[in-house]
Amino acid sequence: MCNHFAMSAFRIILRLAFLNIVLYLNHNLPLPYMSSIIQVLPLQYYILLCLAIFCIGIMGVLIRRNAIIVFMSVELMLNSVNLLLTAFSSYKGDAGGQVFVFFIMAVAAAEVAVGLAIIVMIYRNVRSIDINELSKLKW
Repeated sequence: MCNHFAMSAFRIILRLAFLNIVLYLNHNLPLPYMSSIIQVLPLQYYILLCLAIFCIGIMGVLIRRNAIIVFMSVELMLNSVNLLLTAFSSYKGDAGGQVFVFFIMAVAAAEVAVGLAIIVMIYRNVRSIDINELSKLKW
């Protein structure tokens, strides 16, 4: 049910985005600079898309028990925040949000390296990456 709702919402957002871009190009306007390409779509579409992606990430963290899926869900949440920061930065006309996105991506790359190393070591010791099996590490 939740996956169907998320896919339906994603399709609606993509259709609205495509419709706005087609309407923009049909008015024979000159192609915008890279900073204003993001402004072709209303800011509400970016907020809804980021909200949907972030909710999918939260559901993945709360529902799934596989450590790799949980790890990917956290990355999905970080990427939705990055997209939202980029959209707000573009609409405001300030590069501060995009610089912040760069630092978030650098921290996320370090997180991926450390997180995957931890998952590999857990798999070597326990022979499973199921989160419920990790309670054995306490004893």
